[in-house]
Amino acid sequence: MRDSAMLIDGVPATSLPASDRGLHYGDGLFETVAVVDGRPVLWPEHRARLDEGCRRLGIPVAPPDALDAEVAALAEGQGRGVIKAIVTRGSGGRGYRPPAEPRARRVVARHPWPDYPTRWREQGVRVRVCATRLGRNPALAGLKHLNRLEQVLARAEWSDPDMAEGLMCDEAGRVIEGTMSNVFCVSHGVVRTPQLSACGVAGIMRAQLLRLADEAGLATQEMDLSLAALARADEVFVCNSLIGLWPVRELDGRALTPGPVTRALGERLRAVWSL
Repeated sequence: MRDSAMLIDGVPATSLPASDRGLHYGDGLFETVAVVDGRPVLWPEHRARLDEGCRRLGIPVAPPDALDAEVAALAEGQGRGVIKAIVTRGSGGRGYRPPAEPRARRVVARHPWPDYPTRWREQGVRVRVCATRLGRNPALAGLKHLNRLEQVLARAEWSDPDMAEGLMCDEAGRVIEGTMSNVFCVSHGVVRTPQLSACGVAGIMRAQLLRLADEAGLATQEMDLSLAALARADEVFVCNSLIGLWPVRELDGRALTPGPVTRALGERLRAVWSL
């Protein structure tokens, strides 16, 4: 793995102007992309989500040729690594009102592959439930926007290195997602995941796993999911674009056994993307 690197609007750099609205207001979006053997995994899907988020927020969509080239340049020659692509509304003066003609700014950065224990993928992970709740806002639901303060506060709730993830609920107690992942459960053979119409990130790997489950002939359901329903599930797993799929072996102190559906989906995922 080569050293970390960063491009800002295509130019090597390490700092942003202090006037950037991403810094002031979280006014932007980002994507976190796995690199495997020099290939940015599922980059077209990540870019499509980034573009759709820009359209929803009224941020100029980044030139696709430029962004593709920048991601490819930082991924080239990497065995395993991480690319983070950020688009902000660019610089602006004081006040919330966006510039009438914003000039979006691109930040593409390369980072080392995270040092997650191999046993988490093979044996499963411990997961807790966070006290920090997610606010409901349909205007932002599904987007991977830059304001991650809810996740920051939730992740600050524990320091145990053996606790892999924390699940977050909305204000009504509905399970939505993990601090860095989407969550699934399996009940009576049905693969279920929280519906995200009011809050939460519509993850790229979440969409891929729903598709893989459908291709395998498994019933899937996006639904309101309570903590009680999750606790009664036969299997639970979490996913994101870097970890792929982690079975959950412990949920808030309750032991779980990674089951056949989780194993089958994990094997299908690794066969396609080597995650």
